[in-house]
Amino acid sequence: MTKRYVLVHDENKCIGCQACNVACRSENNVPESVTRLQVRIEGPYGNFPHLHFKYNRVSCEQCENAPCVKVCPTGAAYVNADGIVSINENKCVGCLYCVAACPYKVRFINPETRVPDKCDFCKETRLARGEDPACVSVCPTQALVFGDANDLNSEVRKVLDTKPHYQQKVNLGTEPRVYRIPSRKGGIKA
Repeated sequence: MTKRYVLVHDENKCIGCQACNVACRSENNVPESVTRLQVRIEGPYGNFPHLHFKYNRVSCEQCENAPCVKVCPTGAAYVNADGIVSINENKCVGCLYCVAACPYKVRFINPETRVPDKCDFCKETRLARGEDPACVSVCPTQALVFGDANDLNSEVRKVLDTKPHYQQKVNLGTEPRVYRIPSRKGGIKA
């Protein structure tokens, strides 16, 4: 793997506006009844007037050790050359093992294609054209940073090298490639 695409979600810059969700839906023709990503808003926390919310991105974690790929009996769930967990619709037999195996519960059945679906960093569209995923390009607060973590000069590498961050459910050994900069109460901070 020459590239190691990762995404960083800065919980301090996120305002829960859902622009990422809308852009993803439009770019990837996601039907209304399902979603590839969303930002869950939790709270308010604290006491008035010092209230704050938590903004949690929910999407495919692009695991390096992806359980969904391991359980797929046909190879429909696979990891491409850039490490992006992907789905080959033509090989899928609809067993739903990948949906059941995802510890992040982000895979869903697309009601139009009847095939499991999830975030793929817009690999067939925007990434293929050398652009950032739709969610990253529309974020009004620049809460999302995307790039090749193997490129020591990339913005995403600099963020990971300089800011405290965490990944969800690392204890499962999935090695997720979505990183989060933890929220420090009280709104947007640089």
